[in-house]
Amino acid sequence: MICIYTAMQYKILKRTMRYCLAFALMLLNLSAKSQEYAEVHGKITDERNLPLALVNVYIQGFPGGAVTRPDGTFSLKIPANREITLFISSIGYATLSFKVKAEAGKRIELNRKLKESATQLPDFVVEDRQIRATSLSPIDPKLANTIPSTAGGIEALIKTMPGVSSNNELSSQYSVRGGNYDENLVYVNDVEIYKPFLVRSGQQEGLSFLNSDLVASILFSAGGFESRYGDKMSSVLDIRYKRPSETSGSVSASLLGASVHLEGASKDRRFMYLMGFRQKSNAYVLKSLETKGDYKPSFTDLQGMLMFEVNPKLEFSLLGNYARNAYNLEPSDRTTSFGTINEALQLRVYFDGKEADRFVNYMGAFTTTYRPVKDISLKFIVSAFQTIESETFDIMGQYWIGELETDQGSETFGQALESRGVGTYLNHARNYLNATVSTAEHRGTWLKPHSTLMWGLKAQHEVVTDRLNEWIMNDSAGFTLPYNGGAPGMSGNQADIELQDVLRTTINLESSRFSGFVQQSWEIDNAKGQWGMNAGARFSYWDLNKQLLFSPRGAVSFRPYWETDILFRFSSGLYYQPPFYRELRDIKGNINRDLKAQTSLHFVAASDLNFIAWGRPFKFVAEAYYKFLDNLVPYDVDNVRIRYFATNSAMGYATGIDFKVNGEFVKGVESWASLSLMRTREDIEGDFYTDYYNAAGERIIPGYTSDATVADSITTERGFMPRPTDQRLSFALFFQDYLPRNPTYKMHLNLLFGTGLPYSPPGVARARNAQRMPSFRRVDIGFSKQIIGESGRFGPNEINRKGLLRHIRNIWISAEVLNLLQVNNTISYIWVKDVNNRQYGVPNYLTPRQLNVKLSVEF
Repeated sequence: MICIYTAMQYKILKRTMRYCLAFALMLLNLSAKSQEYAEVHGKITDERNLPLALVNVYIQGFPGGAVTRPDGTFSLKIPANREITLFISSIGYATLSFKVKAEAGKRIELNRKLKESATQLPDFVVEDRQIRATSLSPIDPKLANTIPSTAGGIEALIKTMPGVSSNNELSSQYSVRGGNYDENLVYVNDVEIYKPFLVRSGQQEGLSFLNSDLVASILFSAGGFESRYGDKMSSVLDIRYKRPSETSGSVSASLLGASVHLEGASKDRRFMYLMGFRQKSNAYVLKSLETKGDYKPSFTDLQGMLMFEVNPKLEFSLLGNYARNAYNLEPSDRTTSFGTINEALQLRVYFDGKEADRFVNYMGAFTTTYRPVKDISLKFIVSAFQTIESETFDIMGQYWIGELETDQGSETFGQALESRGVGTYLNHARNYLNATVSTAEHRGTWLKPHSTLMWGLKAQHEVVTDRLNEWIMNDSAGFTLPYNGGAPGMSGNQADIELQDVLRTTINLESSRFSGFVQQSWEIDNAKGQWGMNAGARFSYWDLNKQLLFSPRGAVSFRPYWETDILFRFSSGLYYQPPFYRELRDIKGNINRDLKAQTSLHFVAASDLNFIAWGRPFKFVAEAYYKFLDNLVPYDVDNVRIRYFATNSAMGYATGIDFKVNGEFVKGVESWASLSLMRTREDIEGDFYTDYYNAAGERIIPGYTSDATVADSITTERGFMPRPTDQRLSFALFFQDYLPRNPTYKMHLNLLFGTGLPYSPPGVARARNAQRMPSFRRVDIGFSKQIIGESGRFGPNEINRKGLLRHIRNIWISAEVLNLLQVNNTISYIWVKDVNNRQYGVPNYLTPRQLNVKLSVEF
């Protein structure tokens, strides 16, 4: 028994010794191998020294890698005694790469900062190489809060882009390559944005939808854009709102208004929120206009976005907006000098009455994003937009037109001496509009190794109720115009009062639209260079005019393997613009339900050059384009109000070339300059005029030329004429600088120049768009000082901030001089008549020089 027990003990001991020996050999082997490796560890932060989690750290040519922890730290083993290339990358940031070599068993500390650089498209990050191959241009949204401008915001940056024209600092509206304000697409997170319908002037417009505090990325195309963007003829602005990763916010206040924004995320980053509030009152600016009075504008905007990630495959988001723009005015008087040196005139007006306008907008969008597999994203969007607008005014103006003394040696120089005319006009309006647009949409994206497939379907329902009642009455020296003699009430009603521009109607319109798109893009590398191709098509159907549209679009780019980093691009496509409510309504308030879509055929050729100058990066882009326009709906523009003819009665074209150079003219800050040359013309069907002649062959005006008998007449077609947006040359400059020894002091310059836009007296066919306004010239300059920040007075390397200051990242104080050169820019004309029915065009000037002070706090 004992022998058996002893034998069993021996076997167990033998087996245990064998296991121990194997374990010891394994430890020795691991110890030996550990001597063949070194370790890299450190912390990854952003430009504000905030830790970045989930950043990839890996070695080129080796499997595996490391991911940073929530505090930004990481550790990674690397092969010892050999030079390796280490990469650090993260979505939304520029990738870093550098060489590392270490002895076996050594630990190397590497702390790095990542710079934000990538631009996010639908659920995927697209690098500069892919963006560069399209007509889209990325814009840094941070500059929206630094560019000096009266209106401010994202649109102030867009107005400095090549091909973009704007001659109104009070408005966020802009025209692109000969198109009007209604021809520009605006998206926020794939949701199309609409604007109020009844706004007449820039001072009524208030706040645009886009809140620059909430924006993460901006893409802009002036033409030749892809099929995934909708049915407009001119441009597309694609905005992406932020995806917060931590709690932060900002507060700013100026003489023109204030804003607050707050963003944050839960600890697991599954729930994110983004909120923004803005209040604007530009009464300070409006009181400087030539029309004096009691201005009471109040513009309020509240936006919010909630995002919830159920799991990596499923995400929900809710975007909401409430905007209330109220404009009240009780004008008192106005004095405007106009004319020429030889005929200097002055208009003096005394007003009675007031104006009260309200524009209230609601918008909501619920989005579900589902990723069944890694490379496929399915998005479902349900959205609704409602606008409730009222425009009410009764304003009577009693005016005097006088000749000014032009003799500088006279004691009465500059004073009105002789009266040309005395009159009164009365403007009346009671306009009310209620419109609702509801949409349901699906979008999909499938990423492949060298190609991307996108598709989408959309259904939209529109309900519009519009009640219009407006008219103008002109009076001169006690006689209403046109004057027929006698007194009101005489037999035959020859002298009854005749109102001008009468618009009285009630419109109820309900319709549905259906649209969709599919597009495929490819990336091909060969021995000669990199090719990029995009092909797609859209379709749309509107049940009001029963029109089915098919819109093919395509683009190709080529980047040759040259020492010079240059890319060539060509895009073309057929762009339809189905009419919306405003195009359907003519000047008399009638609705044309058979109005067809306007058409624009784009041809765009471009080159994109990256180069180094003064040791700093620059980019130069040139684009030449031609747009053939057909089925056009002619229109007139007064300030920002567009009045359509509601007929497809014109054809035309737009052609030009755009240039832009941007880069670090001053090291570390981006600036740019853009130059555009353009010509756009149209031929309106039936735009003829008739000249009348007497027996002596002299041209006469029947009814206004005394003792004149018509002996002959000649009818002439106008043919091609400038479109209302024909701005032949425009130049924009955005320039930033700072003190070399103290970069906390900065300067921002915004310069705009544009040749005059066409205009003409109302109702004169022979003179339509035959005259031009003076050139638009505008210089705004801002000076800012960083009080608290990374490089400011209380920087983290200089002093430990305590109390509330430890939560503050930046404090900036700025002073802006708006319209530095004190240029009287003309936005439109008011037309007045004397008793002889002679018409005078009196310019409406924009804002003079103003000072604005702004305080911004980021926390």
